[in-house]
Amino acid sequence: MTISTATGLGRFVVALVCSVALVFRYIWGLGSITFTPGNYFSYLTIQSNIAFVIVLVIGGVYALRPARPVADPRWLSLARASVLSCTVSAGVVFAFIVQQAGARGFRIDVPWSDQILHFVLPVVALFEWFASPGRGRAPWRTILVVIGYTVVWGLLTLLRGAEVGWYPYFFLDPAQIGSFGQFAGYCGIALALFSVITCAVIGISRTTPLADRRGRTQPATARE
Repeated sequence: MTISTATGLGRFVVALVCSVALVFRYIWGLGSITFTPGNYFSYLTIQSNIAFVIVLVIGGVYALRPARPVADPRWLSLARASVLSCTVSAGVVFAFIVQQAGARGFRIDVPWSDQILHFVLPVVALFEWFASPGRGRAPWRTILVVIGYTVVWGLLTLLRGAEVGWYPYFFLDPAQIGSFGQFAGYCGIALALFSVITCAVIGISRTTPLADRRGRTQPATARE
């Protein structure tokens, strides 16, 4: 079995695990009085993980192509880097929310599906991004894609929240934020976090994959 074949099959396995976790997270949410399908799909984590599954499947199919080029096409590198940045950032934000909830005396249950989506899969995805062969260089405009998506998501979430009276994260809820300054501060921190993580993902894409350094695939210079 070649490394490209193993990479493709591995992406399918991760996509399956992510899909199962998303389904079980939906089922678990049915026990909450605030649960609605609209609320479920409003979470940035859910949206980014759905996109993560789609990109993994596309990447898996591409890795298994018989006449696979040396490097992934630029559009695939851009898509993978954007989704990975959102997935990792959402996991970090979720960990912060859990910590803040404990500090404020609120209890947040973290089912196994959330642990998979927020903590396990981002780590696995980062390693795969670092180690898999054929990874193209992610363009710097990935930052604009990630920040643009995050800002649009935030604006739509605020509009929807004002209408239905529900917000996916506490720092977007006017009832839980004492002032506009706090709201702006939390949003600024979140956008800075997304930017830093996206820069890190882009930086990783400009290193030589582990498989290449082991001499099992084409050298990095062949992919420039």
